[in-house]
Amino acid sequence: MATRFNHQFSLSLALTFSLFFFTTFSFTEDVELASLLRFKASIDDPKNSLSRWSKASSLHHCNWTGITCTRAPSLYVSSINLQSLNLSGEISDSVCNLPYLTHLDLSQNLFNQPIPLHLSSCLTLETLNLSANLIWGTIPDQISEFTALRVLDLSSNHVEGKIPEGLGLLSNLQVLNLGSNLLTGLVPPVIGKLSELVVLDLSENSYLVSEIPSSIGKLDKLEHLLLQRSGFHGAVPTSFVGLTSLKVLDLCLNNLTGSIGPSSLKNLVSLDVSQNKITGSFPSGVCSGNSLVSLSLHSNLFEGSLPNSIGECLTLERFQVQENGFSGEFPVGLWSSPKIKIIRAGNNQFTGHVPDSVSLASSLEQVEIDNNSFTNTIPHGLGLIKNLYKFSASENGFNGELPPNFCDSPVLSIVNISHNTLSGKIPEIKNCKKLVSLSLAGNAFTGEIPKSLAELHVLTYLDLSANKLTGSIPPELQSLKLALFNVSYNKLSGEVAPSLVSGLPASFLQGNPGLCGPGFPHPCSSGRSSFFHKALLLLLICLLLALAASLFVSYRYYRKKAQFKSTWRSEFYYPLRLTEQELMKVVNESSPSDVYVLSLSSGELIAVKKLVNSRNISSKALKAEVRTIAKIRHKNVIRILGFCFTDELIFLIYEHTHNGSLHDMLLSKPGDQLQWSVRLKIALGVAQALAYISKDYVPHLLHRNLKSTNILLDKDFEPKISDFALDHIVGEAASQSYSCYTAPENNYSKKATEEMDVYSFGVVLLELVTGQRAEEGASGESFDIAKQVRRKINLTDGAEQVLDQKILSNSCQSDMLKTLDIALNCIAVAAEKRPSLLQVIKALQCIISSSVAASSEELPVSA
Repeated sequence: MATRFNHQFSLSLALTFSLFFFTTFSFTEDVELASLLRFKASIDDPKNSLSRWSKASSLHHCNWTGITCTRAPSLYVSSINLQSLNLSGEISDSVCNLPYLTHLDLSQNLFNQPIPLHLSSCLTLETLNLSANLIWGTIPDQISEFTALRVLDLSSNHVEGKIPEGLGLLSNLQVLNLGSNLLTGLVPPVIGKLSELVVLDLSENSYLVSEIPSSIGKLDKLEHLLLQRSGFHGAVPTSFVGLTSLKVLDLCLNNLTGSIGPSSLKNLVSLDVSQNKITGSFPSGVCSGNSLVSLSLHSNLFEGSLPNSIGECLTLERFQVQENGFSGEFPVGLWSSPKIKIIRAGNNQFTGHVPDSVSLASSLEQVEIDNNSFTNTIPHGLGLIKNLYKFSASENGFNGELPPNFCDSPVLSIVNISHNTLSGKIPEIKNCKKLVSLSLAGNAFTGEIPKSLAELHVLTYLDLSANKLTGSIPPELQSLKLALFNVSYNKLSGEVAPSLVSGLPASFLQGNPGLCGPGFPHPCSSGRSSFFHKALLLLLICLLLALAASLFVSYRYYRKKAQFKSTWRSEFYYPLRLTEQELMKVVNESSPSDVYVLSLSSGELIAVKKLVNSRNISSKALKAEVRTIAKIRHKNVIRILGFCFTDELIFLIYEHTHNGSLHDMLLSKPGDQLQWSVRLKIALGVAQALAYISKDYVPHLLHRNLKSTNILLDKDFEPKISDFALDHIVGEAASQSYSCYTAPENNYSKKATEEMDVYSFGVVLLELVTGQRAEEGASGESFDIAKQVRRKINLTDGAEQVLDQKILSNSCQSDMLKTLDIALNCIAVAAEKRPSLLQVIKALQCIISSSVAASSEELPVSA
């Protein structure tokens, strides 16, 4: 009887508990749902990123955007992560009703308010990340009320004032990040009470003028100490001996003095004390733990020799000690270190040589050892490093001849071995196809300038001055886009091609009395008689060519007319009444690559592009290709209305745009000039169109022929790109314009890439910034805008002189310079250095946003 009673009691108790648990769980679930919806109600969500946060949603709230749930013991919200959603509004404390919430991340949004102290009522909150918002005001002492916090990240905001003493009461804190703010005053010693701290970041607070508190040395669990780019001064505390767990120490760009003790360095992975005023010798225990990856000591007052143990550090990747007073022999082991990528040791007093074993440093990318006392020859092993991007060793004592393979690295971009005592002939250079800059000035090279330099299609800076070179300047170099070409003070002779040296200072050619040509003291012709005969012969040749061309054009015209009448076919995606006579007008009056505006008998205007069917593409294939690009729908892409074709000609029919092309608008009368805000709008629209066809549209397409004539402007000056992906229709060669819009790598690479379109876009940006058309100078002469802009900036102190003076004003100069910077990045000679289209769009949007914000601030406030 008692057993039955106990069993019934147990069953009743279990049912009661289950009912209680279910009721509690259901109640908690309702509370969570209501709390999340109240939190959303206080937020502005312009991109509708939180559309799933709704009672009407079929999803459980644990599956809403940014929500993570855990079982504690049932399913509860534990984390809210809403970073990078463009959110603004108010941060509500309704989330504090979530009983198990431990993680709240609202970083990289637009919340504009003081630090939300009301979140201290979230008793279980361990992580609060509000970084990269618009949070402003001071940090009050009440910050100590966040008793459960382990991570507090307020970085990249507008937080100002002093660091409060109350921070020292957050005894559980493991990560404190206040970097990139406007903090002032002294760092309080109570920082040393945060005994659990693993990461401390007070970097990039330029108004934080303080000594580094010695109490930081008590933080024996600290792994990352980031104090760079602030106002710290005084000596590095000796108490740092207590930082036994320290892995990353960054003190760069402060005003620190004194020396560095060895005790805290042995387990470091990264040490950066660059750009301070630190003195003394460098301690020997820096790599005893064999864990060091990055060492940056540059721009200080270090002296003496470096410890040999650095050369034995097998983990080291970045070694930067330039701009100091180091002397003695350079650690020879570094040259063959297996992981070393960067060696920068310029402007010291190092001795030694670069051994042939440098070939073992297979990861080496950059070497900068200028202005030291290195001797011996340039080693053969240097040319065997496949990743070497830069080798700069000017103003040393290197001697002997250059090894024939010195330029064999396939990614080598910069070589500067000027002002040494190198001799012999300059080797033929063919393998380093990505070489952008070559400086051999101030040596004793003899022989002729290698013609093979002309095969380095991206070569932009060439300095061979102050040598003993003889012979003529190879005319083949005209094919290069040289922004700097200096051959002064050699023994060169012969005629100089005007296009090679146009726009260069005369000083870049002086000291070669044997050179002749336009602008030189000595003409190259032998006399008037010879000139007369040459001119007469040239005139006769021109007349014969003109006659032959006239006969050929007549023949082609009548042949095309006859063929056109019999084989005219068409396909329209829009109701057009286009007659044969109207289309024949296009045949007669337009030329390939031109867009002809045609007025139909109905009064409607259309644009017709005539192409030569050089591929003899079949009717079926042609229709398929045109349909592919005709389906594109984007506000910045021209609409294709249809096409007509014969076996030899193709006529693409576009919608008509009222304001013609950007090319035409750039040469408008001064009163009709496109203002800067309109030009920015055009630039952004073109970038968005290029990104759409290459990223979002399927199949992905590349433009291959972007230039200002192919950017059309509607009545509101909204840009529309045309002539894209024509290589699919008329073939690769026929679709491209080999001009200054074309990326240098197009000369040797058959593969089309987004980087090529980015280069062309960069040239268009230069046109918008300078007001100059890309291939025509102010007086109509041949002109390469990329080349000329580089030259002007390189040869003068500033970039302002290249801006379009017709629209330049104080209000837009800063934005024009920022856009010029984007353009220069886009036309980087090395393709891998160019930004992506998405990066370009983001940069342009930032310029436009800041410009709009500045304009709104200047508006008068109504009463």
